[in-house]
Amino acid sequence: MDLKYILNPIRNELDKFDDHFKEAMRSKVAFVDMIARYIVRQKGERIRPALVFLTAKACSNVNDSTYRGASLVEILHTATLIHDDVVDDADTRRGFPSINAIWKKKIAVLMGDYMLAKGLLLSLNNNDFQFLKITSDAVRRMSEAEILQIKKSKDLDIDEPTYLKIISGKTASLFATCCEIGAASAIQDETIQQRMRTYGENLGMVFQIRDDLLDYIGRKSITGKPT
Repeated sequence: MDLKYILNPIRNELDKFDDHFKEAMRSKVAFVDMIARYIVRQKGERIRPALVFLTAKACSNVNDSTYRGASLVEILHTATLIHDDVVDDADTRRGFPSINAIWKKKIAVLMGDYMLAKGLLLSLNNNDFQFLKITSDAVRRMSEAEILQIKKSKDLDIDEPTYLKIISGKTASLFATCCEIGAASAIQDETIQQRMRTYGENLGMVFQIRDDLLDYIGRKSITGKPT
């Protein structure tokens, strides 16, 4: 089963999502808008928005709230990638020059901050307060995990529980958020929302373990990342 097959049920939603995401990123400041449009062109596989749509459809139906939730998680994810590239001094992202490689670190950090603000405003302006509560916890966990990873990066004695704690916060937290937001956009049943969150957490753990393996055995021409 490949990704294309998995995404078939939400192909129309993903096509429409691009317009929603572009609009959510728009800025009235020409220079900021130019960078935002550059970021939008670096189109990934949209796995996180896809999880929002798939979960919403599994629970009920996709609606306007679902599109806003999908935009929020993609904005949040992209902002963390920009900040990660600054921390890692990465020159490329998804086969494109990174923001910090083109416009230097200060612009990259501020652009990441701008995106976080846009995500918050998207939810606030539409009264999606539950989305903010869900994503705020994910941001906390991601930040803690990144700091822990930096601290442990030069240690040669990192153990399995610490590694699992790092990837739980670094990746699984946002996968869990995607699935919980997808469910919350479609239904009011908190039990199902929590079950979807648990599913997303487990999926995120598997996803990050595989991604970490590709850092060692993958090819840059395929992954778009330095090995």
